[in-house]
Amino acid sequence: MRTREDRITQSVSHAVMIFASLLVLIPFLLLVIASFTDNTWAAANGFTFFPKKWSLDAYRYIWQQWQTIGRAYLVTIFVTAVGTLLSIALTTLMAYGTSQEQVPGMRVLNFLILFTMLFNGGLVATYYSYVNLFHIRNTIWALIVPNLLMSAFQIILVRNYFRTGIPPSLSEAARLDGAGEFRIFVKVVLPLSKPILATIGLMTGLAYWNDWQNGLYYLTERGGSSYYTIQVILNNINNNIQSLQQNASALGSMNIKLPTTTIRMAIAVVGILPILLVYPFFQQYFVKGITLGGVKE
Repeated sequence: MRTREDRITQSVSHAVMIFASLLVLIPFLLLVIASFTDNTWAAANGFTFFPKKWSLDAYRYIWQQWQTIGRAYLVTIFVTAVGTLLSIALTTLMAYGTSQEQVPGMRVLNFLILFTMLFNGGLVATYYSYVNLFHIRNTIWALIVPNLLMSAFQIILVRNYFRTGIPPSLSEAARLDGAGEFRIFVKVVLPLSKPILATIGLMTGLAYWNDWQNGLYYLTERGGSSYYTIQVILNNINNNIQSLQQNASALGSMNIKLPTTTIRMAIAVVGILPILLVYPFFQQYFVKGITLGGVKE
């Protein structure tokens, strides 16, 4: 039987969660409505949930630029998919190795991983290393390798999950049956690690999809424009709206006034839409993976 205290606690919890959800949904709803608002009316009256004039001019402009934006979408999808898969592979391999504390040298390696969370060489040294030593400038690897491929935080998260979420007896039983470490990792550890794999996959995928700094640092307009991602393209469009307005005649045969105000909202909607479609499929694993991976014995 539920007590009066339980019902009050549940009601308060529901009210808090509803309020928190509204804090997230209301700004996003305003963003979508603003992208469909007439540019002239929005410039004069500001954005509101009930605009008196609606317009598709912002989306018409994006559609006219779809040859460039569409290519950027394909590049972004490729970079996100390949980068996420490589990141999961490298992170889980490193985490499995460092979770074996009985192996000599693992404590030192764990310290070095933690050290990278506290100190780094800085932007200049990082840029010099990637450009002059690894020669990734104006290549697709410039969008995959720097900063995003593997992080100490995710290694520690997965390592703790392996230690606390997978019974050691399973690995020991596999070793008695003659399985090697790689076979144990593939056949025993990974199938039991779906929550944490989905968690780090979602975080890494979001980071790759939203990344624009690698494109800014390592891609030049002359040699690397073919590798521009959607975030780089949309950021360039957003930064150059005024100059594009002065050259609106070059946008195509459709004669419209470039929506300098509402296009920023439309750009944000276009950039976030794919993430909204993918997130529900991973959400069920996210909390479980973070909870189990964040526990340290």
